[in-house]
Amino acid sequence: MMPNRAFYTVLFSSIVVFLTGAISLVVPSGYSVSLLLSLAGLGALCVPGFLPKLERRDKWLIAVFLFYFAVWVFEIWRDGQPSSSLDKPVRILLAIPALFWLLRYPPSGKAFWGGVAVGAIVVGLWAGWQKLVLGLERAEGFTSTIQFGNISMLLGMLSLTGLAGWSQLQHRRWWWGVLLALGVAFGFMGSIFSGSRGGWIGVPFILLVLVRAYGKGLRPSQLWGLLGGVVALGSCLYFIPATGVKERVNSAFEDVYLYVQDNNPDSSLGGRFEMWKAGVYAIQEQPLLGRGSKGYIEYRDQLIAQGKVDPIISEFTHLHNEYIDITVKRGVLGLISLLLLYLVPLRMFMRMLGEGVVQRQPYAAAGAVLCVSYMDFGLSQTFLSHNSGVMVLFFMMVIIWSLVRAAEHAPAGQK
Repeated sequence: MMPNRAFYTVLFSSIVVFLTGAISLVVPSGYSVSLLLSLAGLGALCVPGFLPKLERRDKWLIAVFLFYFAVWVFEIWRDGQPSSSLDKPVRILLAIPALFWLLRYPPSGKAFWGGVAVGAIVVGLWAGWQKLVLGLERAEGFTSTIQFGNISMLLGMLSLTGLAGWSQLQHRRWWWGVLLALGVAFGFMGSIFSGSRGGWIGVPFILLVLVRAYGKGLRPSQLWGLLGGVVALGSCLYFIPATGVKERVNSAFEDVYLYVQDNNPDSSLGGRFEMWKAGVYAIQEQPLLGRGSKGYIEYRDQLIAQGKVDPIISEFTHLHNEYIDITVKRGVLGLISLLLLYLVPLRMFMRMLGEGVVQRQPYAAAGAVLCVSYMDFGLSQTFLSHNSGVMVLFFMMVIIWSLVRAAEHAPAGQK
């Protein structure tokens, strides 16, 4: 039998991991419940022999976390920002003791997948209530509509990852299949009712990850059937007025037309294009280390005064593109730190997918889906400028990583 202390520590990990997915968007700062893992890890560091033996891969993950943190803190110092600006980057550091704790006491896989599915279902129901009953134009939670919609999409995509692979390995696979299928449907619903279009762009790329993970076991007819199902679902969502998808897609084309033909930036996409233009000006002048957040605001106001960009961007402190924003404020060094943050874990997860360890496959796929999703979200939003963006990425990353590592030690007969 498992010793009592080990049982309760694993139970604690599982409860926190479940809640991280389940209440992330429906409770104010619900995603911050994962900080309990950091507190446990920090406390346990005082216990001799607690620190887990780290493999080279673990050190790479920690290294990209630390590099991103260091570049961010350097910007804060160089820019003369107040100490309160350290709040978000410090959360990156806190993900590291959480990783140590989870490597020592990994959560149950059921807690992770159950939390993701329940979180997606609850968010989708809440978004549906706001859109269809309360009549809100765009569903929103305790974050911005974009953060709300994209994280809802992420929960739906993670549910799809579990449905396609992990649920098939369970004794109660039909029960888990139904739960995760509902997670897929309601996670997508939350995204659709929020009107956050940025998350929709990444769907084809995430499906490619899932084909890479599970495609070897599918016949060509099944793959074509999957593709047809996705196209049919997208078509239905487009033509059903209540979803608002057709309206949002059409407005995107209208925004582009107004900006290109009439030079009118007074729209969602037009404003973004104008912000990106300001970003290009800023990068050309200070590419290496960037201007910092305060420096960018001063430079933006100068561009407006000179008539180089439209005053519509004066209300925005971020450039609504993670890659441009970080290059403007932290320079090429910042862009490198961001790309490493996404690509190093993605490469490790994709390599694991190629090794074909059955028990590990769903978690490696989930890690790849997380990375690809954030790469997509950053195209139209500075996702990591929000607490929700930082907490979900870094803590979901260490949770998934601990599950990958735990699956490697599963009995040989289960691999």
